Amino acid sequence: MSKPTPISGFPEWLPPQRMIEQYVVDRIRSTFELYGFAPLETRAVEPLDQLLRKGETSKEVYVLRRLQAAADEPDDALGLHFDLTVPFARFVLENAGKLTFPFRRYQIQKVWRGERPQEGRYREFLQADIDIVDRDTLPPHYEAEIPLIIGDALGSLPIPPIRIQVNNRKIFEGYYRGLGLADPEAALRAVDKLDKIGPDKVAALLAETAGASDAQAKACLRLAEISAPDASFADAVRALGVEDPLLDEGLAELVRVMEAAAAHTPGLCVADLKIARGLDYYTGTVYETQLRGYERFGSICSGGRYDNLASSGADRFPGVGISIGVSRLLGLLFGAGALTTSRSVPTSVLVALPSEELRADCDRAATALRRRGIATEVSPTAAKYGKQIRFAERRGIPYVWFPGVDGAADTVKDIRSGEQVEAAPDAWTPPAQDLHPQVSGAG
Repeated sequence: MSKPTPISGFPEWLPPQRMIEQYVVDRIRSTFELYGFAPLETRAVEPLDQLLRKGETSKEVYVLRRLQAAADEPDDALGLHFDLTVPFARFVLENAGKLTFPFRRYQIQKVWRGERPQEGRYREFLQADIDIVDRDTLPPHYEAEIPLIIGDALGSLPIPPIRIQVNNRKIFEGYYRGLGLADPEAALRAVDKLDKIGPDKVAALLAETAGASDAQAKACLRLAEISAPDASFADAVRALGVEDPLLDEGLAELVRVMEAAAAHTPGLCVADLKIARGLDYYTGTVYETQLRGYERFGSICSGGRYDNLASSGADRFPGVGISIGVSRLLGLLFGAGALTTSRSVPTSVLVALPSEELRADCDRAATALRRRGIATEVSPTAAKYGKQIRFAERRGIPYVWFPGVDGAADTVKDIRSGEQVEAAPDAWTPPAQDLHPQVSGAG
């Protein structure tokens, strides 16, 4: 067999990295549950026509076809979901009669997207989503709650601090209406490219796609320049002299988000009025999250308010949600060597093997330790004790257990300090920090 080569965009973490990923997912899950979100996992595939509703192209979707469809089952095209929003919307519509609203769910699951792989961007990756969905109407206070949850979830991890950039699509639309622009949606899509192409090209795009005059384009760029760590952004917008009821509504909603964030975690949010989130289904507050020191890689956690994503006939289910790019976050930190674990295996104790004849005794000692929640393995061979200790050192196992022979008491040795004490497997417990691998940041 020839030497295998990696497939670009499909990361496979080494065991220490996988343990870090599990730790991160557990902390995120714990925070979501503290806020009352219930777990959900949806199927990996959706009908292709549903996946393409949001404007993605078939080049971005991994398409599947059933090889052996039954005679009464057409071979309809299916695609692997590229985010968790479309399958969640479908799930809500299918199960609306079984759900209690407002419905709060979290979903931590793999998704697939056929984009060009680069650092922190993959074709197969893990996302952690939360959404709050209600029937008919969704009060705006939920939009203020979302950043608090993300601040707690990511703030509980040993990673650099985050900054959540927030805006409100109603501000854009109301402002553009007040300016007299004929196509506010086109103007919004143009301004969303500001960081990528710069103000001059955005101004040209505004003229080309939204019919903006030179004065209107300059006014759009002045709005996008406004940024504030508090609610003072609203005064800056009003000073531009544009008036529209929808603009006032958006300003009030964003003020509420900023005030809630400042009371919960000062400095967590910044009102950044160039943040647009180009997807058309967003209708209210939008979020993008920067990891400090990694801003050049873009957002690691994004989302927003949507009023029309999940609807069927007269039934409408507005919601607000946000997604943490777990693989994206970890890929950036792994690449920078910014996350480490105290050992490469879960094992806390290695039971030394005096001889093969005593393996059953060693297995019993290991079983007694495992029953008390202590990760334990028995040495693979009855080599000299020095070799068995070196085996534990190479894997980062902190303790070696020596079974007593000929009536002697068992002992356990901390191979880092050299301290060795008598111990019984049904009574001894390692210090809390050695019970499980510890994840830490580079700093």
